[in-house]
Amino acid sequence: MSLMEILWSLLFPLLGVLVAVVHITREKKTADTHRKLEIILMWQLVCGLGLSLLWGGIGHLLFSDRVAESIGWAAGSPFQREVGIWDASIGIVGILCLKFRDHFWLATIIGGGLFLFGAGLGHVYEFIAHGDASPNNLGAVLWIDLLFPVVLAALYLLYHKEKAEVHTLK
Repeated sequence: MSLMEILWSLLFPLLGVLVAVVHITREKKTADTHRKLEIILMWQLVCGLGLSLLWGGIGHLLFSDRVAESIGWAAGSPFQREVGIWDASIGIVGILCLKFRDHFWLATIIGGGLFLFGAGLGHVYEFIAHGDASPNNLGAVLWIDLLFPVVLAALYLLYHKEKAEVHTLK
């Protein structure tokens, strides 16, 4: 597996970190932990989840044979359209987290997280059952699929814990 194949899966979550750092640095009122967590979570939802799934959806829809090959799937499967539409749909929902908050964020984390985690389990199954060690089946994408939903859930819980503490102090 090449360095690019490893880094590609991390591109959008790392972009989310970078944008959050810039946002926190430029915003003068981000002294409290609650606000910093809100900014980090928002940009992970927008970039790490939203942009990455939108990009994945475009790949499954427009470059389906190339994407299928990189995962170890047969080219020409109509299933690619379904995965592409789902990826793009949840990607758009992730991007909408810029506008909507609270329960919308929770729903986005649950829906996107279940999909990613389920896809990760599917990658593991394909490796065990069929020996599929293709870069986009058993590479960094596997770990993003399994761990990123946990990161989003942890950020959400920390954000709400800090939010409750801020409101308690007032």
